Amino acid sequence: MITPSPEDEAALDATKAPLMEHLLELRTRLIWSVVSFGICFGISFGFAKQIFEFLTAPLHHATNHMIYTALTEVFFTYVKIGMFGGICLGFPVIAAQIWIFVAPGLYRHEKRAFLPFLLWTPVLFTMGAAFVYYIMLPFSIKFFAGYQMPATADSMGVQLQAKVSDYLDFVMTLMFAFGLTFQLPVLLSLLAKVGIVTAKALREMRRYAIVALFAVAAIFTPPDAISMLSLAVPLVLLYEISILSVVMIERGKAREDAARAAKDATPA
Repeated sequence: MITPSPEDEAALDATKAPLMEHLLELRTRLIWSVVSFGICFGISFGFAKQIFEFLTAPLHHATNHMIYTALTEVFFTYVKIGMFGGICLGFPVIAAQIWIFVAPGLYRHEKRAFLPFLLWTPVLFTMGAAFVYYIMLPFSIKFFAGYQMPATADSMGVQLQAKVSDYLDFVMTLMFAFGLTFQLPVLLSLLAKVGIVTAKALREMRRYAIVALFAVAAIFTPPDAISMLSLAVPLVLLYEISILSVVMIERGKAREDAARAAKDATPA
């Protein structure tokens, strides 16, 4: 753990304010977050049809049409798309509001540690969602569509009839699951920054971590081996990347400590 300097303590004391001021600041940040979500929701809902066509493009190779069984199903599907887009598009503004509210209560070294990971979070989430759309989803659709059977004179056919709401729930669940699990390097690196985990501990826990990551993949993906492996393998790779990131963080800490010790040892 890094010990705050007297200058850091003084800077933090300067940001102290009465509880009512903090509550008013929190209200302001919440209002800006809700407004940004509302604007992004409106934009996404306005382009819901185009977004839906984009999300259903991988399914087009397996079937030429979709069905809906409730009168309001397509409308509420577009509402879900608007909410999904509102969260994704509005995240940078929402994250900025969180940072503006939290940053004054952090020490200088904590700000330096936290801000880069806040910036990496949407990048890794986008990578996870893109991995679903471009890699995992086509394989999953091909796998499940393989159970179709053409009708013959002696047997009935089995044809895929994808339901609008079910397909969208399936895709959004996968995107959120992959986007969140792709935050593994951010989480472990941030824990390393504050001294909770070390590279040595992560190496020693590697076997248990791999089992846990496969279990997470089995929970969040459809019940087939291809889908599970498509999440488990990237998670294991991200775990190894996290170890390398923690090693780099520890080396940076060691250099800073050495420089600080040399500065303290230098006579005035």
